Amino acid sequence: MAFNELRAIATFIRAAELGSLRQAATAQAITPQAASQALAQLESHLGVRLFHRTTRRLSLTEEGSRFLEAAQPGLSTLQRALHGARRDREEIAGPLRIVASRSLMLPVLWPVLAEFCERHPEIEPDVQLDDRLGNWVADRVDVGFRAGTPPDDGVISRRLFPLQLVVCATPGYLAKHGTPRHIDDLAHHRCSGFRHPSTNKVMPWEFKVGAEIVARDFAPVLCTNDVELEANAVLSGHAIGQLVGATAAPLVRSGRLVPVLTEHVAEHLNLYLYYGSRIAQPARVRAFIDLVVERVAGNAAFFLEPHELKPRRKLKASGS
Repeated sequence: MAFNELRAIATFIRAAELGSLRQAATAQAITPQAASQALAQLESHLGVRLFHRTTRRLSLTEEGSRFLEAAQPGLSTLQRALHGARRDREEIAGPLRIVASRSLMLPVLWPVLAEFCERHPEIEPDVQLDDRLGNWVADRVDVGFRAGTPPDDGVISRRLFPLQLVVCATPGYLAKHGTPRHIDDLAHHRCSGFRHPSTNKVMPWEFKVGAEIVARDFAPVLCTNDVELEANAVLSGHAIGQLVGATAAPLVRSGRLVPVLTEHVAEHLNLYLYYGSRIAQPARVRAFIDLVVERVAGNAAFFLEPHELKPRRKLKASGS
């Protein structure tokens, strides 16, 4: 339509309620001329006269009276819906749909979500664990987290921290099997393997060599698609593994694991937060994003700092 039907109907109803087109204009914060034009356009569109007009007052025609009776309840319902939508947008309550990878939800994101729910008991988290970036619109995702490369165009993303790939083992394993000094030494070690949950393929180990990232495949003595199980296998001394920094960092700091080949730690992957739009975000989504950034972005609890990656003293040379 060439005119705003909703505003015209609202103007008509206010004029009928107040008995004055000028007062209806004031109530709607528009000029009397705009109100008069809206009413004239509505009458033209409907093909009927809605008011008898005099210089002093308005009175409804028979057609206007019937139209008021039919339109008034509908407009009231719509106005309540608009008011409710605005209220919901500002309340930190209701469903919060989150998509995250299995490997990072528990160690990194769950403490933040738990704190958020403690602050805002009316929040209803709906968490989907998935390593793929799906159709966030169709899936009605509010906030997503992706490990690896930035999400595709169409979403707004923010880098939270680097996902280091750290080769590490227990002190007992290194004492028994020796410490690898070169990447090639790993071919003679008991390496763990990680099978990507989406593709079911065993992932190669990746290393920084100069300015490049080099991928290498090693025959695994244990293979799993679960990050926690792989970490437990390494912690048991069953294997040497390449673990993501968020998993490795606390275990290295506690002395349970020792990082090796630290000059080759790759940091080309990152954890990203993503969402659909900055415009008209519900308060609950904005507040959760703000808390995630505050608690997670650049948090060294989830990666090893340069001084922690300096070469360690010899434990026992690999038998090469």
